[in-house]
Amino acid sequence: MAKQPHLLVEPGEVNDVALLPGDPDRVDRIAGHCENVDVLAENREYRVVNATAHGTDLTICSTGIGAPSAAIAVEELAAVGVETFIRVGTAGALQAGIEIGDMVVATGATKDEGTTRRYEADTVPAVPDYEVLDALVAACKGADEEIHVGPVATDDAFYAETDEYVAEWEAGGVRAVEMEAAAIFSLARRKGLRSGAICTID
Repeated sequence: MAKQPHLLVEPGEVNDVALLPGDPDRVDRIAGHCENVDVLAENREYRVVNATAHGTDLTICSTGIGAPSAAIAVEELAAVGVETFIRVGTAGALQAGIEIGDMVVATGATKDEGTTRRYEADTVPAVPDYEVLDALVAACKGADEEIHVGPVATDDAFYAETDEYVAEWEAGGVRAVEMEAAAIFSLARRKGLRSGAICTID
């Protein structure tokens, strides 16, 4: 198989588990806490790095902003062997009592974006893999930050999040709004792969 056209990686170059921040600079920040860091490729919004954290070999790949570019990253990483996708990023709080610096582990994501519609109906839920979700919650226990577990909203239109949208999400108990989780959850599920998401409120 040739190199993937956007990520510029091939089978055998990546690890089974991939962390997916949006911002390429966050790839470097995450890698700064790891060992055995090896930069594989950089192209457009995508920066791909292999590293080892606490004895686990990881691939760290930025996705850029939004579901369309996140979907490209999942498609191409899956094609070269990644089996578990974990979104790590930032989100905006939607509930009183969720503060800046708190963490949200997503139990599902609303499909307020257009990418997943090209794959499946809106009625098909965008949910993470249970084992990944459980592991993320367990990993947060004992952390200094407050942890919130529940659904998030995935939205395409950062500057069109009206008061009405926000009120509806808030009334529905949605914990936070971000821009990639629904696509990552949906594509991983459709491929029989695993996914999860943990975001810090900014």
